[in-house]
Order: sequence, then structure tokens, then C-alpha cells
Amino acid sequence: MNWNDYEAIWKRQALPAGAAADVTELRHSFETKRRKLAATLLVRDWVEASAGLLGAIAFAFIWWLQGKSGWPIAGAILLILGVTAVFIRERIRAHRLRLGADAPLLAKLDADLAELHHQRRLLLSVWKWYLAPCGAAIVIVSLTISLHRPAWDLARDGRFLGVYFACTAGMMWVVWLLNRQAVRKQLDPRVEELEKLRRDLLSTS
Repeated sequence: MNWNDYEAIWKRQALPAGAAADVTELRHSFETKRRKLAATLLVRDWVEASAGLLGAIAFAFIWWLQGKSGWPIAGAILLILGVTAVFIRERIRAHRLRLGADAPLLAKLDADLAELHHQRRLLLSVWKWYLAPCGAAIVIVSLTISLHRPAWDLARDGRFLGVYFACTAGMMWVVWLLNRQAVRKQLDPRVEELEKLRRDLLSTS
């Protein structure tokens, strides 16, 4: 699962109504939506972490095939492992902050708001910690392979590499746009809903 998949999961759910949401409905659906959010993040983190480890193994295999001349791929492996570490850290963080089923509603509400704000920051900064390292790893591996191919090989052609890197950059730009859209259409309205529910809880307590 990549960030496109994550954004698609949000899309498959009903769009949050935001500040216009009915408070009674928010109360009734809160626990269900809370569990869905936790499950979505659990799947995302473990799948992404597993994909990162497999990617690092694949890069190591390419390095082995290249021999000593493939040493720059070590940098790509470190970049991918760095991204993997982010998702492992997210699981550790989620476990540490997890509330029990008997926790008060207000405590669960505050925890969900904090989580949504955290996920919002992750999505908006995806270039810095996800796309840039993955893109740099792709460039390192591609150039290392290209430089050690025969002169007649297509992989040595500058025009081919230019198109390949342009397409890669284009796909990453689309991922960035989709994540911003997910924040605007899914996360921000859900934050408004929970803040409205929180105000109602405080006013009736």
C-alpha cells in the first residue's frame, strides 16, 4: 500500500460533513469511525514497512549483481530503510498512545483529534520524509545500473533516462496532490466534526 492507496481508503468512506454534521449522529458513529481510522493506519504502517524492507532487499540484490561498482546503492538502501523506520515508529507511537475500551469518551475524542492532526502533518510533509527519499533512492539505483551498462544499451541513453526520471517525478507530484486533497476533503472536515462534538460534550458536562 502506498499513499495513493491510503488516500483511496479515505475516499471509499462517506465524506465527513464537517462543522454542519449532526451532533447526535457524531456520537453514534464515533466509536465505529474511531476503530476504522485505527485499522486503516495499522494496515498502512505495516504494509509500507514491509514494502520498504522488501525494497531494501531488492536493492541489496542489485548491488550484489553489480559487484563493487554498485557501492552507491548503499545510499539508496539507507534511504529506503529510513522511510521504513518512519512507519515502524508510527506503530510504536500508536501502541504507546492507545487507550483502553473503558476510557472516557472525552479522552478518546482528544486522542482522535491529536491523531488526525498528526496524520495531517504527515500527509502535508510527505515530500520531505517519503517522496524525496524514495525518489532519490530510485535515481541512485537507476544511475548506478545505467553507468555500468554497455554503451549501446538503451539504459545508457540520456533521453531515455530523462523521460524515465520525468515520469517518476510526475507520479510523485500526483501523489503529493492526492494527499493534499485527502487532507482538504477528509481530514479537515473530520477534525471539524470532532471539535464540534467535543464542544457539545463540554457544554453538557
